[in-house]
Parts: sequence; structure tokens; C-alpha cells
Amino acid sequence: MEESAAQKKSRNIVARWFRSRFKRWLLKGRIKEVAGPHEREGQHHAHPWWKVMCLTGVDYFSTLGYQPGIAFLAAGALSPVATLILILLTLFGALPIYSRVAEHSPHGEGSISMLEDLLPRWKGKFFVLCLLGFVATDFIITITLSAADATAHIIENPFTPDVFHNRIWVTIFLIAVLGAIFLKGFREAIGIAVFLVGLYLLLNVVVVATGIYELITHPQKLPEWKDLLFQKHSNPLAMIGVALILFPKLALGLSGFETGVAVMPLVKGDETDTYDNPAGRVRNTRKLLLSAALIMSVMLLASSFVTTTLIPAEAFQPATQFQKAGEANGRALAFLAHHYLGEGFGTLYDISTILILWFAGASALAGLLNIVPRYLPRYGMAPEWARATRPLVLVFIAIAFAVTIIFKADVDAQGGAYATGVLVLMSSGAIAVTMSQWRKGWKRWVFATISAVFLYTTVVNIFERPEGITIASFFIGAIVAASLVSRVMRTTELRVENVKLDRTAKAIIEEASGGEIRIIANRRDRGDALEYRMKEKEKREDNHIPASDSIIFLEVRISDASEFSDELEVKGYHIAGFRVLRADSPAVPNAIAAFLMYLRNETGRIPHVYFGWSEGNPITYLIRYIAFGEGDTAPVTREVLRQAEPDPERRPSVHVGG
Repeated sequence: MEESAAQKKSRNIVARWFRSRFKRWLLKGRIKEVAGPHEREGQHHAHPWWKVMCLTGVDYFSTLGYQPGIAFLAAGALSPVATLILILLTLFGALPIYSRVAEHSPHGEGSISMLEDLLPRWKGKFFVLCLLGFVATDFIITITLSAADATAHIIENPFTPDVFHNRIWVTIFLIAVLGAIFLKGFREAIGIAVFLVGLYLLLNVVVVATGIYELITHPQKLPEWKDLLFQKHSNPLAMIGVALILFPKLALGLSGFETGVAVMPLVKGDETDTYDNPAGRVRNTRKLLLSAALIMSVMLLASSFVTTTLIPAEAFQPATQFQKAGEANGRALAFLAHHYLGEGFGTLYDISTILILWFAGASALAGLLNIVPRYLPRYGMAPEWARATRPLVLVFIAIAFAVTIIFKADVDAQGGAYATGVLVLMSSGAIAVTMSQWRKGWKRWVFATISAVFLYTTVVNIFERPEGITIASFFIGAIVAASLVSRVMRTTELRVENVKLDRTAKAIIEEASGGEIRIIANRRDRGDALEYRMKEKEKREDNHIPASDSIIFLEVRISDASEFSDELEVKGYHIAGFRVLRADSPAVPNAIAAFLMYLRNETGRIPHVYFGWSEGNPITYLIRYIAFGEGDTAPVTREVLRQAEPDPERRPSVHVGG
């Protein structure tokens, strides 16, 4: 039976209603409204530093779940020695660097913001885009690698049903649950983090202590390890030399410092703290970083030592097409927990590890949702929907699905990409601190040395694990391409957040509001009476402006064209009887359009603006406008006004003559 016209109309109305409701749900809530560890300052209550350390720790401490296994695959019997070198770099390299970062960015901006300030304009923006590619690598791989290792603990537990033994699908399920939680809304996580970190560290201490007890009660284990070392390396100096070459492969143990400074707004400071001088918060953040580094250093060294000496080498082997992974692959401490403390305790350890690894993904996703939009919208390099949480969650989760499938949910295969993201961010932080300290005497050489060590570690890791730079390059290329497309598409937006007039400018506008408001857009040359007299004569003749109507000159000078939006500050001047308004802006046409809309709203009159024709290739003008904020100003101003005000009757008038 054919559908009637009334039925079609009713069905279309229902479909539109559902689409509209879904769109409102999808775009509801801006990034600044998302509850999470990387919130803007003032969104949440401050907490004691040790609680915030636990929030950072779900990412940092969770690496104990897979770090010992990755360390053994990288360095074999030398794993404890290479781990010791990593610890020295943590305590005497990363810790001093991020203590300085905390001082220079006390509101959670991080090291990227320091480099943005040190490298202004387009070169700084491009550098930030590249670093955001490594941020995406770091956090996306944190999500996928942590979920993959949680899956390894699920699969290897003896009580797990066979239906959960598909590594890829279980990992995707864990990531999907994480995404679903963020689609619903991510609430304050500190209480959960304190519980998970406390339980996880306690269980790890029990496992490590049990391992040390086994070494004491089975004294032959240490001589066996020592003999193995000297079979492969002739003397201790050779061991240290080889360990120095191998330790970059253990760089996963350095993760967490960038997160530590990003959560600074959550750290409670002193009552005397001010926004410009939060000394108490900086001091407490340094306590956070130091405590986390010391706890992790002890646990890394102890776990590497007991797993290397107690677990057979074949148990660490990754999966191949001919054999499945060893029982300790990606879960060395869990292997010891099951082997020495029984299946019950081992299962408890697995559950704790699964929860903290899964929650590490939550911390990483919250970081992406707050760090990426912190920069791209300000550059005009993200579409409008990128300001909403849920579309971004869908994008990041889809990327995480793809990465999981590409790497087959393999912890070892993703280690290189994760380490690359971590090391590049830490190297950029070290370079930023070095540049900021360059004129402060001998300290610059200390930070320059630390930077050199991080750069060496990064380069070695890239050569050893090129898949890391490959995936980072993909993220960088995607971010740069999407950013440039977005910038081009959004160039004709109004792009002015607020218009602010000084006293003289307000007086000039009040004088003109009694009649027709006529604005001459002028590119200032000498700025003297002769220039304004000639310009006024030309525009009155070309546009037949009555002599009785007053004229206001508007001059907009380019500031930093790489910025996208800004507050427009307008200053007024009286020059030989001529009324002149001057302002600085990243884009001339957008500033003029925004000022005209402001005049219309404030005075209730439709202002008129007058331009001269621009001679030259329009393509050249288009490129100049996109890159440098100026070009063929008149048509662009009209297009900005057309988009800002759809009603032609209420739209400011644009005139071109000459």
C-alpha cells in the first residue's frame, strides 16, 4: 500500500526530530565542561599533592604491568643494569627538567606552552602542531597498549573462560567501554585513582618482597645470573657500556612527567597563593614529581631484578606465527604472583592490574580531550564541532581501534611507538627549559647536557624501533593537514572575541551615532593631516558622500597573523581635526567586520564602510590573506559580514570605489 502524503510528512517530521535531538546530544558540552584530570583551573576543587600524585600514577605506575617484560626483551640479563641507568636519568634528568616546567607553567600549560612562547608566530605554531602529533602518539598508544596489557592479564589468568581468549576483540571491548564512559560523562577521578594506586602498589610490594625472599632462600639464583652476565660480557665496564646503548629501549619507564605538570591546577597550594605567583602549588607539585619518581625508581629496579633472576628467558618471548607468547610476556610480575603466591592472589593481582591499566587509558583520553583543543581552536585549526567532547571521543576511540588492529593488540609491538611519543615530549621539555635558562650562567650547561641525553635516547629509540616515528609521522601529517584545511575554511569567520574601546574611541562613536555612520578603511602611511585630507576627498567624490556627513577613519594593523582570534582593542585619536580609530588584529578584514557589527549593535544604526579597489592577482591576495591576514580586504570583509549576519537589511554596508 502506497504511503500517503500525510504519512510521509509525519515520518519526515519524526526523522528530523530524532536527528536534531541526536545532534544536540552529540554536541552538548564544551571541552571546558568535561570533568577530568586536565581541567581548566577553577573547574574543580584543589586536592593534597599526594592524591593528585595517584591520579598521575594510574598512568605512571601502571607501566609496572609491562615494563619488566619489555626491559628483559630489550636487555636480557642486563635488564637490571639498564634499568638502573634509566632510574639515574629519571632522578637527575627528567625530575630537574619538569621541576622547572612546573615553575614556568603553573597552570597546567606544560612544556609545549613554553616552546610556543619561545618560538612565536607561524614557526611556533607549526612546531606545536608537530608536538601535538607526538602527544597524540603518546596518549593514543597509552590507551591501546594499556588495554592490550590488561587483555594479556585477562587471557593468561587460569580462571578466564575460553570465549575471552581473542586478544584483539577483548582489547577493543575494553577501549569501547572506556569510550562509552566518556560519552556519558567523565566525573572526578581522584578518589578512584587513590584506591587503585594504593591497592596496586601494595600488591606489587608483596610480589617483589616474595621475589626477594625466593632469592634469599634459593641462593643459587644469583650466581647463575652472574655467570650468565660474564658469559656475554667480559667485565663490568663492558656491561655498563652495553647497558648505555640498550637503556633507550626501556624508555616506557619515563612516562608520567608531562601528565604530572598538566594536572597542576588540581594541586592545592598555600592560602597566600595568587594566580601570578602560586608558589605553594609549585612547591607541592615538585613534591608530587619527586615522590612519584622515587617510588617508581625503587619499584622499577626491584621488579626488574626479581623478574630477570627468577623467570626463565623463554617465558618472556613474544608471540610469533609459529608459537604463542610466553606466560610472562607483558605480565612478568603477574607471572611471579601466580607462581609463588597461588592462583587466588594471582587473580587478585590480575584484577588490580587490569583496573589500573584500564584507568590509565581513561587518564590518557582525558588528556587528549583537554590538551589538543587547548591549542587547535585558538589557531583556527579545528572545526567548530571539535569544541564538543563527544565527537572528539568518537574520533579518538576510532583511532584507538585502528591502532589496536594494526598492532594486533601486541604490547611489545606498541612499545616503540609509546616510547617515541614519551621521549620526544621529554626532549622538547628539556630543550624548552634549556632555552629559558640560557642566560643564567652555568645552569644552562647542566640542562643542555640533560637535553643532549634525552635527544640521544630519542634518536636511538627511533632507529631501534622505527614504527614509533612512523605512527607519530602519521599523526603529525593528519593534524597538520586537518589544521590547514580547517584554517582555510574558518578564515571568513568573525574571529573577534570581544571589542574594547578606549575613552577617546567611545567619544568619537558617540559623536557619530546621531547620524549616518561612515567609516573609511585606511591603510596608514604617514598618518598626518595631508594623508587624511586626501583620503577623505577621494572617498567623498567616489561614493558621493554628502559633505554634511561626518567621516571616521579606521586603521587596522596586522599583529600576529598566525593567531586566529583575539580581543579587538580600539584606540581613538584626533589628528588635525580628523577622527581616527586604530587597532591591531591577526586579520584585517575580520577585524573591520567585527567592528562594524559592534557599531550596529551599540548604536542601532547600519554603518557604512568604504574601500578602494585592490589591483593585482586575486590568487596572490587570497594566499596573503590566509597566511598574513591581509589581502583584497573589501570582498573578504563583505563575505565575513554575510556569514555573520544572514539578513541583508541588518548587515553593515560595504562600498568600493576608485
